[in-house]
Amino acid sequence: MAAAMTQTIDGIEVPGKGIWEFDTHHTLLTWVARYLMVTKVHGIFKVFSGRIVVGDTVEDSSVEVEIDAASIDSNAPDRDNHLRSADFLDVENYPKLTFKSTKVERTGDNSLRVTGDFTVRDVTKPIVLDVEYEGLQIDPFGRTKAAFSASGEIDRDDWGVSWNMALEKGGWLVSKKIQLELDVLAVAQTDEAESTGSADTTESAEAAEAGTGS
Repeated sequence: MAAAMTQTIDGIEVPGKGIWEFDTHHTLLTWVARYLMVTKVHGIFKVFSGRIVVGDTVEDSSVEVEIDAASIDSNAPDRDNHLRSADFLDVENYPKLTFKSTKVERTGDNSLRVTGDFTVRDVTKPIVLDVEYEGLQIDPFGRTKAAFSASGEIDRDDWGVSWNMALEKGGWLVSKKIQLELDVLAVAQTDEAESTGSADTTESAEAAEAGTGS
């Protein structure tokens, strides 16, 4: 289903009906955890895919994301290996994390609340993301792109990711609460992209972007 590029709702130009694939080169999936109760560790997932399906209404729209668990990266190899182990994500047995929306609500002119099923280690629990629509733009290669930011909080214990160590002065080595922060750029899928495969269609444009430093 090719995207209709744009539509106007209450005077605001928004993504048109159809499929919008994540531009993974310009999308960031970030998590933030407290360490020693006093500082923060920031990390990302480097390998993922996602798509937004814009329906006839906001409420009819949906989003799905699939993440390669082993691609977790906190800029510390030893820590990342621990995060991949059975103490945390257990990537050998559970290689994927997934999110599938179950409800999309408009909460303001440019804001949404997206509820969905988040699966980690084969455990599925609902989470809520507060989403801001940042706008539309056409890149120099003629592709229509839409930007969103999202945030939410989860308790990793809910998914059985419970490893921890108690601290001498009280508290835990790693926080149970994890902040999720997403910056998503999505590309409208055209009839041409669908007929040739979206990855093939964007390769030449991405190569050109790399050459220009975009």
